[in-house]
Amino acid sequence: MAFQMIFRAFLLALGQLSDPRFRRVFFIGIALALALLVGFTALFTGFINWLTPEEVWLPILGEVRWVSDLVSWGAAFLLMFLSVFLMIPVASAITSMFLDDVAEAVESEHYPQLPPSTPVPFGDALRDTVNFLGVLIGVNILAIVLYLLFAPAALFIFWGVNGFLLGREYFTMVAIRHVGRTQAKKLRRQFIGTIWLAGVLMAMPLSIPLLNLIIPILGAATFTHLFHALTTRPPETGSLHHPQ
Repeated sequence: MAFQMIFRAFLLALGQLSDPRFRRVFFIGIALALALLVGFTALFTGFINWLTPEEVWLPILGEVRWVSDLVSWGAAFLLMFLSVFLMIPVASAITSMFLDDVAEAVESEHYPQLPPSTPVPFGDALRDTVNFLGVLIGVNILAIVLYLLFAPAALFIFWGVNGFLLGREYFTMVAIRHVGRTQAKKLRRQFIGTIWLAGVLMAMPLSIPLLNLIIPILGAATFTHLFHALTTRPPETGSLHHPQ
């Protein structure tokens, strides 16, 4: 039953993917995520370069001048490697800051009979995004250790961890618009199984290049439908295709 509800919510979200409001959030999210990762890489590499002395004395080799460059390039390559794992969580977190646009597009299309929601203030949205971003990056960096220790199960760990985090955060942010933060947390606990399953199904395509870039948008739309399916009647006339 839960899987059927989630699958229907996903199909409704997929049918609206051509909505210009979806595309706007998609491009903003990707651009900001790239800018953040590039900026952080430049700052971190510069910090490592500043921290490493230009001349180092090494046994046998004596005084060498290339250690600083070696460490800087090593740090840059390390961050490039980590960005493979972090690009999607970062894009997901940034997209969450513009969730109101996606949720509003979904609700105006499929739930026009419902009373208007209360938009999350920009300051609260920014704070939630920063917190979500920190948790996503921190947990995914720690999870890399688990990937190495339990290599055969790495993909399942990735799905489970990110599915839990994404489902938890996206559902909460959708629910806040209608019932407030306190009630949203109660609903999240009440439907945690369905939310986690939906989050895992959202996390699974994250391991597929290119496709993973649209998942934050689809996830936001899917969880909007899922929230209404869990708390109200589903839309009576929910077409699976957004009108052109």
